[in-house]
Amino acid sequence: MDVIRILLAILLPPLGVFLQVGLGLHFWLNLLLTLCGYVPGIIHAIWVIVKK
Repeated sequence: MDVIRILLAILLPPLGVFLQVGLGLHFWLNLLLTLCGYVPGIIHAIWVIVKK
């Protein structure tokens, strides 16, 4: 299942984080990072998925 989340995190970073942790702090932080720059959002999403 983590492989699917990582693939989703590459395509849509907030979706990958949402599937991992729900509507928490990490989701909103990832949404902000993705809006500021796509690559920081991807890095944060993969970090959250691998960490949990």
